[in-house]
Amino acid sequence: MNVVFTVVLGVLCLAGALTLVRLLRGPDTLDRIAALDVFVILIVAAASVYIAIYGDGSNIPLLAAVALLGFVGSATATRLAERRERLR
Repeated sequence: MNVVFTVVLGVLCLAGALTLVRLLRGPDTLDRIAALDVFVILIVAAASVYIAIYGDGSNIPLLAAVALLGFVGSATATRLAERRERLR
């Protein structure tokens, strides 16, 4: 099972690196907002793997709160960016 956890964390790190590239190179504001949303999801997934490795379920409500804040934040930022584009 440790091999599975190691592979999953490696894939999540690779996905995080690719997401950071998209965040830095994103030609549009909406691309950067989407990259931030994906990055938050990857952080929650990595923390979930950590919880699974150590069997400590005390942080699960914190993960739910971070995921919810990430979703609400990206939806709000997308709405504001779209509104700003319309005003131009």
